[in-house]
Amino acid sequence: MKETEIVASDQNLFSQKEKNMDQANDKINIFLIGDSTMSQKDDLNIPERGWGMVIYQYFDNNIQFHNFAANGRSTKSFIDEGRWKKVLNLLKSGDYVFIQFGHNDEKMYDPLRYTHPDKEYRENLKLFVTSSRKCGANPVLMSSICRRNFDEQGNLLNTHGTYPEAVRKTAEELSVPFIDMELKTRKLILDHGVEDSNKLFVRIEPGLFESFPEGLIDNSHLSIYGATLIAGLAVEGIKDLGLAISRNIK
Repeated sequence: MKETEIVASDQNLFSQKEKNMDQANDKINIFLIGDSTMSQKDDLNIPERGWGMVIYQYFDNNIQFHNFAANGRSTKSFIDEGRWKKVLNLLKSGDYVFIQFGHNDEKMYDPLRYTHPDKEYRENLKLFVTSSRKCGANPVLMSSICRRNFDEQGNLLNTHGTYPEAVRKTAEELSVPFIDMELKTRKLILDHGVEDSNKLFVRIEPGLFESFPEGLIDNSHLSIYGATLIAGLAVEGIKDLGLAISRNIK
């Protein structure tokens, strides 16, 4: 999909959140839980998107998405704030839960969000999985998307430490479908290269927005273009796994 086509299709996103809140009995419901790289953005004037906002475009009308991902949340804060309980109360047999955390679990300076990758982080992921299964739902684990962090030699650096591997280990231990979004997005960034990969992330020129008078260069959060391509990578992962919902991909 070309960048111009992606921007044009973005005009339909604002009403999608409201539409998605009403579950239809004849549709397959997919719940998204995670952080800002996945979440809904209410102010569409600012060019930041979560990939969970646009993934619906890849599926037919038999799939309904419910995006509960939220900015700044880790596995810990998502649970502590009662957000996971809210999702659990909505889950029913046959639903899917796509789980992608890590960016905020890494923040050692914040006791409200930090989790150790081999301890609390994995325990929280296990909770999401086992609780989903008790409801008859189908959990899918995902590693965090890669940040655009090049060194002076043009090498793309690892900023997630052992968190992606912790997700993989948890998926193997519990026999859960796993989509390695860190690996997929790392390749996407490298394929674009040092300069063109800027298009995947938020870039705001100075003076355009009152909230960002000096502009913004953000190598973690996604542009419309980046979110759409990364949603496509998630869809690619669904196909690779052979999940039943693959038949609903356009």
